[in-house]
Amino acid sequence: MKTIIEPFRIKSVEPIYFNTKEERTANLKKAHYNPFLIDSKDVLIDLLTDSGTSAMSSLQWAGIMKGDESYAGSPSFYEFKKAVQDITHMPQIIPTHQGRASEKILFSITGGKGKCFLSNTLFDTTRANIEFSGAEGIDLLCEEGKKPTVPAPFKGNMDIDALRKTVIEKGAANIPMVIITVTNNSGGGQPVSMQNIKEARKVCNEFNIPLFIDACRFAENAYFIKLREEGYQNKSVREIANEMFSYADGCTMSAKKDAFANIGGFLAMHSEELALQCRNLLIITEGFPTYGGLAGRDLEAIAIGLNEVLDEHYLQYRIRSIEYLTEKLVAAGVPVMQPGGGHAVYLDAKAFLPHIPVDQYPGQSLVCALYEEGGIRGVEIGSLMFGKYDPNKKLIPAQMELVRLAIPRRVYTQSHIDYVAEVIIEVFNKRNELKGLEITEETPLLRHFTAKLKPVK
Repeated sequence: MKTIIEPFRIKSVEPIYFNTKEERTANLKKAHYNPFLIDSKDVLIDLLTDSGTSAMSSLQWAGIMKGDESYAGSPSFYEFKKAVQDITHMPQIIPTHQGRASEKILFSITGGKGKCFLSNTLFDTTRANIEFSGAEGIDLLCEEGKKPTVPAPFKGNMDIDALRKTVIEKGAANIPMVIITVTNNSGGGQPVSMQNIKEARKVCNEFNIPLFIDACRFAENAYFIKLREEGYQNKSVREIANEMFSYADGCTMSAKKDAFANIGGFLAMHSEELALQCRNLLIITEGFPTYGGLAGRDLEAIAIGLNEVLDEHYLQYRIRSIEYLTEKLVAAGVPVMQPGGGHAVYLDAKAFLPHIPVDQYPGQSLVCALYEEGGIRGVEIGSLMFGKYDPNKKLIPAQMELVRLAIPRRVYTQSHIDYVAEVIIEVFNKRNELKGLEITEETPLLRHFTAKLKPVK
């Protein structure tokens, strides 16, 4: 059969409340042109993030009832630990309440002034936690990853030549670790090849630098390797995931992505010494090492989700859903990241709105237009999220100006996605009417979450 169907049945539904364009215009103004500040009840299709927004399975809900809430040594922790070890083969497993908590602990210990972390592309909270420690985060994305509308199989790859050059320039002693994000979220949800991970490992070995994986979407990345990389077609996704982690010294993960959980995360690693330091900080900030800021029921849900996400029928449906929306937009001439990523569709805001300069945040303008036109909430991944200022307070723009429409797992149907395509195309057809925005209020870190803006006159 050619039709790929959802590999699940729907047992519970949540109503969507419809509003008018006039109401959405008022909501947008009230939220200072930042969709993060819009109440979720006023959003029709919420594509702000795929983090913590998945629909949990009947087995996960059953696991929640089974969860043991003992403060120390809960059997739910040991279920969780086994599930993580079966995938990563790493002995040290440390639960946290979400991915950024793992990052905060890890970079508080390994970061600091004068140090720098090298990556294919760091996502926003990863970079913020690195910078909060006083260190610097440097992105070394491959050249093909910098061209949104030009297809390539592994656009999330790290530039290995740039990695070696940067290590020599900065000095290996000043680089606590190299981090590979799979899939590459800021780079369009694009996958990283196994060969690229191996090559990064080789450079790390040469200079005695640890390699960590940001593993939020490890299963989606493993499935792309199965589809696109020679020699992996006949391997299971679990086997591919095992091999990916075999090249790493450790990983961070937000279980709110590829574990289908609404909360949770973990640190995993080989180093007993580093794990001891992490657990000491965990006790101060998160909780006892066998719950790490999570309820026992959440640990159960994560353990079950980590096994469910490796189902290849699910992954086939998941990846094809993103391709489906990407193809509809390409057919309509909309500039969109190609090929489709693993968890989201990324619009190229710079090409979509070429008349809006980068210092007027074309991505944010587009995000606002999608909400106003059809009640769709996305997120800007461009100069509002990643832009910096030079000493003269002039904007240093991001590498790309993208709008991410992250698809929650097992939540929306094909008709929802068809509606999303219609809204995007409608906005594209009247794109010349859109205007830029200027910031009226911002914070020094992660400003995109709470920034206030207004239209440029």
